[in-house]
Amino acid sequence: MCMAGLPRVSEVEVIASRTLRVVFTDGLVRELDFAENLTGFLAEIDSDEAFAGVTVDRVAGTVSWPEGIDFDPDVLYGEVAAAGPVVPRLIRQYRVEHSA
Repeated sequence: MCMAGLPRVSEVEVIASRTLRVVFTDGLVRELDFAENLTGFLAEIDSDEAFAGVTVDRVAGTVSWPEGIDFDPDVLYGEVAAAGPVVPRLIRQYRVEHSA
């Protein structure tokens, strides 16, 4: 379900080292590389094991890790610029059609 009509994350999958495939509720799929962004407090998820712990936070509609780290879903979607230095590199973007 979209909160306030804005697309939210419905699925997430680690597809390479520090790279996620993020599927949004409107069918947009973005493959995002976080390799250059995992510094400071984000270094907590800069290991294969920690990064693989990513899940979808169903309440916030975004990706999150058990370490308490999550990202603004609007930034992941590409709607708004990040307020901080964390800007994942877009590798690929496409849409999938949901069957009824």
